[in-house]
Amino acid sequence: MPQIHPSAIIEDGADVDPSASIGPFSIVETGAIVGPCCEIQSNVRIYRHTRMGRDNVVCHGATIGSAPQDLGFAPDKAKPLTIGDGNHFKECVNISHGVKEEHGTVIGNGNYLMAFSHIGHDCVVGDHNVFANTATLGGHVEMGGHAFLSGHVAVHQFCRVGDYVMIGGVSGVRQDVPPYAMANGQLARFVGLNLVGLRRAGFSQVQRSAIKQAYRVLLQSGLRLPDALAQIAATADTDEVRNIVAFVERSQRGIVSAD
Repeated sequence: MPQIHPSAIIEDGADVDPSASIGPFSIVETGAIVGPCCEIQSNVRIYRHTRMGRDNVVCHGATIGSAPQDLGFAPDKAKPLTIGDGNHFKECVNISHGVKEEHGTVIGNGNYLMAFSHIGHDCVVGDHNVFANTATLGGHVEMGGHAFLSGHVAVHQFCRVGDYVMIGGVSGVRQDVPPYAMANGQLARFVGLNLVGLRRAGFSQVQRSAIKQAYRVLLQSGLRLPDALAQIAATADTDEVRNIVAFVERSQRGIVSAD
């Protein structure tokens, strides 16, 4: 049987794996799925549209799969919140379920969300990202993997954040941040490569140099964007550079500019 505190409420129709634990005064609603070895601590609410994998930790006061903060939302439009494995949601984290995209809100594996951070409706978040305190994604944000959002970062709805990005504290992000970059400022701008993150992730000097050269052409050459991308693509002999080109080509809001 699941380890369920006597004060917790597990509604009829909730699916809680026998190896999961549910702490004091927590609620798991009808239709919610809590996977193997999950740890749901005290005063947590797991809402009905949540589908949670294994080995997730949800700390005190978190609300997972709540209704989106969208004035046009109606319950009949609800889409799921799908969470992978090994995520850690600290105190008072809030995540909205989907409302407009069929896939709903999607969170991958191994993410770490610090206290009071928020993921809005219909976001798609990859693996091994870190959200510092109160970092916020507006609705429909796409986020890659291994990114670091510092404290009080706010990412505008429909923006995209690439792989291995770092965004400095108290930054407002209103355009896409391409892979491997570091962005900073009230209106976030490109300020260089996320070198610390790249080194920690094992990127070689050759890989880092290729990334740096690609951004030099993209942001400092004075070329029109199509011409810059064509020049980069012509010499794109690493996966990282091809990733940058593909990311920029898909951008609908434009990418953050350099100082």
